[in-house]
Amino acid sequence: MPKFQDLSEYAAAIAPVIDAAHVNVHASARRAAIELAETSGLTQGLLPDLRFTLPLRPLTRPGLATIYRYADVPGLDADLGDHLREGTLEEDGDGTLRLTPKGRTFIDALYALHAATTERIWTGHDLPGLAALAGRVLDTATGSAERLPGGAFELVTPPYEPAGTTPGVLLFNRLAVLRYHRADAHAAAWQAEGLSAAAIVGLREGPLRARIEERTNQRAAPPYGVLTADERQTLYDGLLRLI
Repeated sequence: MPKFQDLSEYAAAIAPVIDAAHVNVHASARRAAIELAETSGLTQGLLPDLRFTLPLRPLTRPGLATIYRYADVPGLDADLGDHLREGTLEEDGDGTLRLTPKGRTFIDALYALHAATTERIWTGHDLPGLAALAGRVLDTATGSAERLPGGAFELVTPPYEPAGTTPGVLLFNRLAVLRYHRADAHAAAWQAEGLSAAAIVGLREGPLRARIEERTNQRAAPPYGVLTADERQTLYDGLLRLI
């Protein structure tokens, strides 16, 4: 396993591992999630992404745009329209979006589905230990001076963790939130270069791209400093085994 010289190098290395572990759960749960939506007569839309956010706090349309900064705007609007029409979300007169009881029921079912999925694909691993390490990083990131003001991370923290949430779901959701912390670090880096979301998506490899990635790693790194070197290695190695 690799040994890391500094926190920036560690942030660069663990980011794709976090991504892969998180995506693995979504991919493994995909068929069951589709069946859940069909049985419920609802559109999944934005609810799987916002599963750990909406039960705790409302969102505004500008907030959604921040969370989905790289999304296709017509597609985002279409998903939101489906949720409003189906009654899983409601919109206040000032444009604030809130989860309805119907939406909460669907998200609670998603949590149960993800609990079964993580138990199946991650069995035999130290999920409580990994979730605890991820939680400490997340708590530190919440108070970090490097946090992007008004960014997506502020909108999705803390994650919804109701009593009885399994270690697998705790880990899955905490990793999801940490991805937003890095996404904000990346956004801050390309914004500092005067780029737009569309421009960074289409930016080719080269000195500018490399500089943006380096600055992203530097901004994403500090919260990992709450862990000892051995704990960072444990988190990296443990997540790698989940892929």
